[in-house]
Amino acid sequence: MSELRANSELPTQNQSSLNEEKDKAGNSEKVEEEIDIDLNAPETEKAALAIQNKFRRFQKKKQDPSP
Repeated sequence: MSELRANSELPTQNQSSLNEEKDKAGNSEKVEEEIDIDLNAPETEKAALAIQNKFRRFQKKKQDPSP
């Protein structure tokens, strides 16, 4: 009888893994990082245009198959 009681008090491997998953899920919080960028600055506009141009070239190159 004492063996049954001792075994029933110990968590099974499945129970312990479920508890660990709950702990991981409970501790993971979304952390939003605040980014301070002046969207009206001329440097920002130049950078955005440069990124857009590179992306357009990439898309065009991707569409045109080279022989």
